Amino acid sequence: MEGISIAKLLIIGALIVLLFGTNKLRSLGGDLGSAIKGFKKAMKDDESGASKSSVEEAPAERVSHKE
Repeated sequence: MEGISIAKLLIIGALIVLLFGTNKLRSLGGDLGSAIKGFKKAMKDDESGASKSSVEEAPAERVSHKE
């Protein structure tokens, strides 16, 4: 077994195009791209929300007790 060569990958790609058609593959690619963009946006929003909450909590931790 020598692994997967470029020729084998091209044959598999051609078979996939013949089975599904270019329109279906194009729409699938668009859906996948929008899903990735949505995931990246959610991760960015989550990171900015986490940093804001840690900044808001920091002053409460620095309060010193004067007696």
